[in-house]
Amino acid sequence: MASPLKSLVNDDSRYQKSFQLFLERSSEHQCMQDFIHNKLPDILASIGNGKSHLNVIGVGSGAGEIDLEILSELHMKHPGVTVDNEVVEPSSQQLHNYRVLVSQKPGLDYIKFTWNKMTASGFEEHWKVKNMTKKADFIHMIQMLYYVKDPGATINFFQSLLDKNGKLLIILVSGESGWGKLWRTYRNQLCNTEISQCVTTGDIKSFLDSRGVSYQSYELLSQMDITECFTEGDEKGELLLDFLTEVLDFSKTASPELKAGVMELLRHPDCSVESNGKVIFNNNLGVIVIDQVS
Repeated sequence: MASPLKSLVNDDSRYQKSFQLFLERSSEHQCMQDFIHNKLPDILASIGNGKSHLNVIGVGSGAGEIDLEILSELHMKHPGVTVDNEVVEPSSQQLHNYRVLVSQKPGLDYIKFTWNKMTASGFEEHWKVKNMTKKADFIHMIQMLYYVKDPGATINFFQSLLDKNGKLLIILVSGESGWGKLWRTYRNQLCNTEISQCVTTGDIKSFLDSRGVSYQSYELLSQMDITECFTEGDEKGELLLDFLTEVLDFSKTASPELKAGVMELLRHPDCSVESNGKVIFNNNLGVIVIDQVS
């Protein structure tokens, strides 16, 4: 009997290593930055409604690089406005990296940072216990809905915090990406039941449609070089495989059948294209923007 597969999130240091490699091998941050600089300013223009102070919540902010780019665009759209920025991030290492980044970056005096070392559900509990009545003008949840038990309930809670003209921004892998195909095929074997993990913008749109919530959506084209995954015993390839499957030491712990099936699917035209001897995985992202509950 094969040992049950362990989730990669159980080993923070290996997770961070594989995540860093994923960022190096993919155009993930590049496509997000294009969106933040080209499309997001128009979305941010309508929030706040002339207020001199804005409340922002970043849920699962990681090391803060993307957050600070968002805050910079917000500042350009609303110069002279002060910002309260609630950072919600469970990893102490990531939170530390974010604080270091803030300390090194000049010109952030208009932002007051509140650091919450907690998960999204921990933050929700903390908010309810304190009977907080503060409303948010902008909330972003970038690549984090995989790590909550119930993405729908999480969206409902954060949407309920939006002020008039407030916006909730969600970025996840697209339902049309290689991830979407991989998860639809191997959800039962790969996906951790404690958290939602295998969730795409396709799932979120179905949920919002069923509730009659209107939203705007965008597709962001992104790719990832996974060539090393196909070299048996390649250390980086194994880290990338762990990241793709979200399984700790996937190539050592998966059954031969599961491993063969996953490797075949990763190469399949539904997931990747092969060119110049490289295997390029479809890492497309989807963006969903939701307004205040009407």
